Amino acid sequence: MRNLLAVWCVCLGVASAEGAGAQARTNLAELAKAPAGKKIAYGEKPLQFGELTLPTGAGPHPVVIFIHGGCWLAQYDIKHSRALANGFASAGMAVWNLEYRRVGDEGGGWPGSFLDVANGAKHLRALAKEYPLDLARVIVSGHSAGGHFALWLAANDKLPTDSEIRCGAPIAVVGVLGLAPAPQLAALHEKQVCGHVIDKLMGDQQAGSASGPTEFPNRYRDASPAMMAPLGVRQIFVIGKDDSAWGWVGKAYAQAARGAGDKQIEIIEVADAGHFEVIDPKSTAWPTIRDAARSLLGINVIREDADASDD
Repeated sequence: MRNLLAVWCVCLGVASAEGAGAQARTNLAELAKAPAGKKIAYGEKPLQFGELTLPTGAGPHPVVIFIHGGCWLAQYDIKHSRALANGFASAGMAVWNLEYRRVGDEGGGWPGSFLDVANGAKHLRALAKEYPLDLARVIVSGHSAGGHFALWLAANDKLPTDSEIRCGAPIAVVGVLGLAPAPQLAALHEKQVCGHVIDKLMGDQQAGSASGPTEFPNRYRDASPAMMAPLGVRQIFVIGKDDSAWGWVGKAYAQAARGAGDKQIEIIEVADAGHFEVIDPKSTAWPTIRDAARSLLGINVIREDADASDD
């Protein structure tokens, strides 16, 4: 586990989980120990599942669809998002935490990763028949690469009807909470992040040839949230002030989206936080993230000593 986390941190431009100074206060190994929600399949493939975590109380509960990050790569899975899912649930929100096929998984990359995210989100309709979920109050949230998918999911109904990654009747969301989101695929392609992962995501998983916007213009059009702006929903991005590796990309998206007419974007930079503190409910960033989620869902912001289960 320690070796795998060290590789992740290096990939993200952080020296190591323990030795990166201001950028790494969160212990990823500890996050991975958090209990999982109820595992529920939304498809037939092994990675097509989500974990549902419910708050206390009768409901119906507002819902956070959460999409984990990890450079779109198969090595980094759902386990590091479970602590955050439990945090949202403790604050009165149901969480549908999605797993999906990634680069390196059979069927991952284009178009499988995108379709998994969309179909996983749509499965909320089936869950609401069995669990007390309020489908009128749903937001989508994601960290890093998951933040890209969160914004893309909110814009899915804007895709051309013949798009390979259009998913009919997508679930409606009232807002997007991006945690250090990484939605600017063309810019990340140019920077060759995470071992040319964008080439592998958007084209050939083996990255044997270039897979940039020139080679696949329609794919980048359909996968790039800024090109679908305005999204028509509120967007709040929480970015650590010390996130020098990835903080820029969410800001670049916001600038592009605002230029395209999307005015409902708010960026909150949190002190004493890098890239991983924004998924740690024990970090100083957590109250900002919790309150942003509740604001998007139309729930009164709570005090630390308030009853989080009161919807």
